[in-house]
Parts: sequence; structure tokens; C-alpha cells
Amino acid sequence: MRWIDISQPFHEKTTTWEGDLPFTYTLAFSKEQTGSVNLGRIATSVHTGTHIDAPFHFDSLGETVEQLDVNEFIGVAQVVHVIDVPVIEPEHLTIDERAQFLLLRTTHTASTTAFPKQYTTLSPRLGPFLKEANISLIGVDTPTIDPVDSKTLDAHHALYASRVHILENIVLDEVTEGLYDCIALPLRIDGADGSPVRAVIRPIE
Repeated sequence: MRWIDISQPFHEKTTTWEGDLPFTYTLAFSKEQTGSVNLGRIATSVHTGTHIDAPFHFDSLGETVEQLDVNEFIGVAQVVHVIDVPVIEPEHLTIDERAQFLLLRTTHTASTTAFPKQYTTLSPRLGPFLKEANISLIGVDTPTIDPVDSKTLDAHHALYASRVHILENIVLDEVTEGLYDCIALPLRIDGADGSPVRAVIRPIE
């Protein structure tokens, strides 16, 4: 079975938070200039596109990206459709006992070029619920899991307390419910509060 890319593409229209650094790619030196290679450079916020939040993002004493165990980002994921639910509570979810990750499709079409005016958030009650279900990562097709104006980030803290990693801005528009192998590795960026991710899944027969 072929791997399915569920990460957003990076380009100049990739959506980002208001006031944050948008993604840019520029050709710093052309092959004509160097005589051998084209050489590009990128600039971006680590929370643009598909990314993980390291605990340091919302807790100054939390782990930074390079301190996270890469093994915690490779596992069996369950894709669940919870479309047009304002706040996802434990009652909305039935988790397969084989799943290690939970990937939530909350909208018919994920927004990749405009910050959504409305989006689904996660209840802080999911933290202990997911821990009890042995889920170690949750992925969403939204830019964040808390309300856009939240200063307390209750869902982030509840998941962190239950050792559940957070993967945001995935794309599940064409993905059916079921179990998948999943790889969602962050870059090894020392001291970083988050990282872009190339997230891929493969159906489990």
C-alpha cells in the first residue's frame, strides 16, 4: 500500500497566524552564479503548515523539540471523522484498542491558504480520556486545538499532562476512517517550541 501525504504544502500562500512570519522560499544563488548548484533558503514560523507543538510552546519548563523521542511520532493511527462538531468531547470518540495515535477530520475541506474563521477545538477532558486509551498523539486539521483568543490554552496543557503530543494542520480531506501506519517526524531543531512535519499515513490491511 502506498503512503498518503497528509501534510500541507509550503508555498507563499500557506496560511499562518496573523502577525507571524509567513513561509518564503527564495533562490539565494543560481547555478549560473555558483557554477555548480542552485541554492535556496527558507524563512518561516515553526507553527506554519503541518507542525507539532513541543511542550515548550506553552510551558516555559517544557521539553523543546530536540528533547522529544522520535519513536513517539511513529505508530498506528486511527482516523476519525468528527465533522462540524464545535468542541470535541470524549463522548464523540470511540477508539480502537490497537490505535496509538488519533487523527481527527473536523471539516469537509481543510483550509491551507486562509486562516479559518471558525474551527473545531478540543475539550481539556480529552487529556485523561486519551491517556486511559493509550493514545500518545492527537492530530487535527486545524491550526490549533484551543480557541484562537485563549490565553490559558487549557486543551494544550491537559494533553501535555497526559503525555499526548499535538500535531496540527494535517489534511484528511480524502482520507477515510480506519487504521493507518503513521509517521509524523519533527525536525531536530535545538531549543525550538515547535517544528514543521511531513506527516504520512498508510492503510493497514
